[in-house]
Amino acid sequence: MAPFEPFESGPVVAVAVSGGRDSLALTLLARDWATARGGRLMALIVDHGLRAASAQEAAGTRDLLHRLGIEARVLRWSGPKPQSGLQAAARTERYRLLSDECRRQGILHLLLAHHADDQSETVTMRAARGSGLDGLAGMAALVERPHVRLLRPLLSVPRARLTATLLARGVPWIDDPSNVDLRFERARLRAAASTADTTPAGEGGIRAAGERRLAQAAVETLEFDQVGAAVIDRTGFCRLGTQLQARLLSRVVLAVGGRDHAPRRDRTERAARRLAAPVLRGKSGKGQDFTLSACRLTLRQVPGSRRLRWIVWPENGRNGGQPLVPAEFFACGGRAASHVD
Repeated sequence: MAPFEPFESGPVVAVAVSGGRDSLALTLLARDWATARGGRLMALIVDHGLRAASAQEAAGTRDLLHRLGIEARVLRWSGPKPQSGLQAAARTERYRLLSDECRRQGILHLLLAHHADDQSETVTMRAARGSGLDGLAGMAALVERPHVRLLRPLLSVPRARLTATLLARGVPWIDDPSNVDLRFERARLRAAASTADTTPAGEGGIRAAGERRLAQAAVETLEFDQVGAAVIDRTGFCRLGTQLQARLLSRVVLAVGGRDHAPRRDRTERAARRLAAPVLRGKSGKGQDFTLSACRLTLRQVPGSRRLRWIVWPENGRNGGQPLVPAEFFACGGRAASHVD
């Protein structure tokens, strides 16, 4: 957990628990970590209602956690389920339920149990789709959302060590049948015994290098003003490579707009080209305004200077009418430079 510090005194954290070995091992480790710091842990179990036994399994996991002295709640996905794209819809609803519960409970940190094997599978699947550098970098260890931080502390830990942790403590687990359902891409990949590189020189090294470049770019070009708008120095932005421009802009609009997903890559790349395009003299102002992913982007001249800057702020009528203010966005330690996600 050290990479995610600082935490508040007596930290309260939540962990997403499926009942499988990965999330149960994380729950035990997180309980020990929180207890040692005078904090507490809440386990959140999502019942997607996709199988007849799911409610019973969720209740069984909750009861197991209670026996282990861990507070646990079951969150249910109610309503009709889509006929196609079921896994994607379930993932979206799962994150919504988890984030909403964290907000209700005033919890700033949500732990997710993705590990090194998951990371390898993610990189392999994204590479097969030609997703580029960001895709090959895999899942981020930390994602800032408007009301909660998503933390993945196990991305460098192989699944075998998590299994060993449960065996050593005598804690049983449930294996989700969907993990071996060959209708799903990840299950097919596991069945094929992926050989993707999971060493530090592999996707972890790629992400670390990419995050360092992105952090430096943010330091050089980005500020947040007192009302939560992002201010991008156009000159500094133009010095960045095109891919880095798009990555930085994607994170900025994700943070400012308050949505739970970034805009499509093609839209972000077009918008980044627009930010860096030559500007005719006297053309700053409303004539240059445009919108992207619940944000309005406006070109303005720095008072008393010939320099230009882009202002990114929540679009009127979007994001629930509540701008993201610095006190909220940086509530977990002020990570402006390296985590605008």
